[in-house]
Amino acid sequence: FDGDQMAVHLPLGPEAVLEAQLLMLASHNILNPANGSPITVPSQDMVLGLYYMTKERRSTPEHKVKGEGSIFYSPEEVIIAFNEKKVDLNAIIKVRTKDFNKEGQLVNQLIETTVGRVLFNEVVPEQAGYVNEVLTKKSLRDIIGKILKVTDVPTAGDFLDSMKDMGYKFAFQGGLSFSLGDIIIPEEKIKMINSANDQVETITASYNMGMLTSKERYNQVIDIWSSTNNRLTELSMKRLREDQQGFNSVYMMLDSGARGSKEQIRQLTGMRGLMAKPKKSTAGGGEIIENPILSNFKEGLSILEYFISTHGARKGLADTALKTADAGYLTRRLVDVSQDVIINEVDCGTLRGVEVSALKKNEEIVETLGERILGRVSLNTVRHPLTDEILVEAGKEIDEDIVAKIEDSPIETVEVRSALTCESPQGICSKCYGHNLSTKKMVQIGEAVGVVAAQSIGEPGTQLTLRTFHVGGIAGNISEENKLYARFDGNIEIEDLQTVETTDQEGKKVNIVISRTSEIKIIDKKTGITLSTNNIPYGSIISVKDKGTISKGDVICQWDPYNGVIVSEFAGKIGYENVEQGLTYQVEIDEQTGFQEKVISESKNKKVVPTLLIKDTKGEILRSYSLPVGAHLMVDDNEKINAGKILVKIPRKSGKAGDITGGLPRVTELFEARDPSNPAIVSEIDGVVSFGKIKRGNREIIVESKLGEERKYLVKLSNQILVQENDYIKAGMPLSDGAITPTDILTIKGPSAVQEYLVNEIQEVYRLQGVKINDKHFEVIVRQMMRKVQIIDPGDTIFLESQLVHKNDFVEVNDAIYGMKVVEEVGDSETMKAGQIISARKLRDENSILRRNDKNLVIARDAVPATAEPVLQGITRASLQTKSFISAASFQETTKVLNEAAVSGKVDTLDGLKENVIVGKKIPAGTGMRFYDNIIVGSKEEMEA
Repeated sequence: FDGDQMAVHLPLGPEAVLEAQLLMLASHNILNPANGSPITVPSQDMVLGLYYMTKERRSTPEHKVKGEGSIFYSPEEVIIAFNEKKVDLNAIIKVRTKDFNKEGQLVNQLIETTVGRVLFNEVVPEQAGYVNEVLTKKSLRDIIGKILKVTDVPTAGDFLDSMKDMGYKFAFQGGLSFSLGDIIIPEEKIKMINSANDQVETITASYNMGMLTSKERYNQVIDIWSSTNNRLTELSMKRLREDQQGFNSVYMMLDSGARGSKEQIRQLTGMRGLMAKPKKSTAGGGEIIENPILSNFKEGLSILEYFISTHGARKGLADTALKTADAGYLTRRLVDVSQDVIINEVDCGTLRGVEVSALKKNEEIVETLGERILGRVSLNTVRHPLTDEILVEAGKEIDEDIVAKIEDSPIETVEVRSALTCESPQGICSKCYGHNLSTKKMVQIGEAVGVVAAQSIGEPGTQLTLRTFHVGGIAGNISEENKLYARFDGNIEIEDLQTVETTDQEGKKVNIVISRTSEIKIIDKKTGITLSTNNIPYGSIISVKDKGTISKGDVICQWDPYNGVIVSEFAGKIGYENVEQGLTYQVEIDEQTGFQEKVISESKNKKVVPTLLIKDTKGEILRSYSLPVGAHLMVDDNEKINAGKILVKIPRKSGKAGDITGGLPRVTELFEARDPSNPAIVSEIDGVVSFGKIKRGNREIIVESKLGEERKYLVKLSNQILVQENDYIKAGMPLSDGAITPTDILTIKGPSAVQEYLVNEIQEVYRLQGVKINDKHFEVIVRQMMRKVQIIDPGDTIFLESQLVHKNDFVEVNDAIYGMKVVEEVGDSETMKAGQIISARKLRDENSILRRNDKNLVIARDAVPATAEPVLQGITRASLQTKSFISAASFQETTKVLNEAAVSGKVDTLDGLKENVIVGKKIPAGTGMRFYDNIIVGSKEEMEA
């Protein structure tokens, strides 16, 4: 569009023609290689036409629907009646036609349907049954997927063609354009805006009286407007939905998924709502302007409103332009790091795999186990836990039928082969990769899965947001979870549980949990299989007993969702230490209750740590709790308390209104394995926490293990500390808030944990944008990021300390040295030198000769292999470190790469795709695989002649 020129490639040679017909033809590309869902999906006009023809309309007093309630003996009769204008397109009728009954057989039966649906089903293949629903973009995608599954590609291709024609035809016949009258503004709008304005005035008044801080006022105002806006949107959607039985053109365009979103309808019929302030290049700005735009596009905007709107629109366009470049660069780096990953063999014979379970976020299932294991190869034989029937054998692919069986059983995790654990020396083997997503069959040798992975991840990059987005106050998260429910029936086992008994506000006796690492397991009564494991939070009220039984839906424990608490384990007398008004605490008045509360504040003197003490009758200190800033004290000095009393409440930050680094920057950060800006400090060992002194603005945290090993960590005072004195924590748990760095996960929990973390974190970003990408593609890239190991101790090998070596080279060299001997003293031997590495046999031979001649023997020791640790590299670094210097040079820093290659005398074996393109050879993928080179084409007789 800006004067670009493009070359057109004509497939002229016989090979090119063949490739175009067999690989590039549209009908072979119905499925999306990124996620296996249909990619040839109707859009816009076609969707609108199909939606319109399958929608139902009932008669009203003013508008009679022709032929409503008629009964026809076959679809053909319906078509005749429709052509004779005896029935309307949207009339509800009954017709005898083929459909699946409950047993799943195709039979002729009478169904209630509409005329339009009968017409649509004329083009649907019989095997797919009768489609009796309103067609939207989403349901059309599912139908295409289903038809592909039950029929073959040519049938699906024909169906797509006829569906396209039908969609356009009825979009044109329906006359589905809209006028201003179709945009309906709810009458209640004025009332709602006035009430919102009144609420804002009340808040401003209480702010002027000094009841609220300016931040609180701002957050509450924004909340009022965003909730008003949401209510108004719901109302206008309801009005549109009820207008003309849902045959309102604007509503049909939205509902069918043809065009437009709820947001856009809101701006047409409701109000434009809140806008962001222009962001200066520096840190300021980016907040939301608290006066929303009250007009919508039908009423028209005032000059000021128009001016505020233009900022948003222009920023959007500028962002899009910048984003394309960023996304393109990400794709380029991904391709470069993974271009040499090709399927090279059928089975690498590994015994390792990864455990896959359903992906959950706060107990809500994001991705089911079935979705995650479909098209993979099972590592072990999977049996049904209750019936012991074999569901899938080891080394067999998991198809849709097996997935259905596994989903019906109580199995929660399945071990599958994965690209992460594949042991092929070059590329990946077909069993570790699993299905090729675009054919739903096992991947073939020669498939360039690396490039496919890179393109699948890079392509949606342009849909990701560029900015880091704020989650505003309460609007972001309405309700916090505060109960843990049992999801199964079973027996209970609880580990490390300590509780104290106390009475709640109603005077009932309750048990409060005071241990930090209690886990509850629900165990199947018959088989003894663990069905679920959950952590029990500290300070929660637990309502079950260890070794008891539980039924599904019972409450296990509940806690205060808004406050973290500190509970006293002992009865005794409270003592304050360094808790002084004005110095370490302020008295705040709660506006709703009028109570005074003591709130710990930051003191000028960093050495002073406010502490609560619990003393026994003799005045001995039983336990001390250091108090974090922002804690609310619930007890007074010298007060007598019982065990289980809540001493301190620490308000949880409601939906941390910080920035979530989202979108492209987050994906880049993860792929480059960069450390986040404020990383969390992570414990490397299991142990008990104690606090040390404060050194230069850092608080020292000491973790001591059961064996007495001690680790010290320094945490900045400005960071929130997530652990309390005497907590028991496990390795890998964060001590302070912030993101955990991937390198920490690698050193503490090992390579498989960091691989899983990376895959899940990157998926999370794409999922927020509604982009589906199969885990396989991320695994291929992460595998490339973990190719190298760093030598810790070279032993007797040729490696150097802290040298980066390819995993395979490392294993190869260590295997070669295994069982060899290193000469220490030569004795009288003439052939050996000190330090030489020889085989045990050679040593034996040499020594027997020396022994015969009564000479001094050769003294040798066992050769020591090298040790190394895995390293996580970012994709740019991994690309520059590849074995092929041609590929690295064509990527970045050309002169540097070539100089280093020349100095170290590197040889390029031309294994990847890129190197071969550069030197002008066939690429080693597909039919260009090297082992096809020595095939002789001809008859057997010619060969033998």
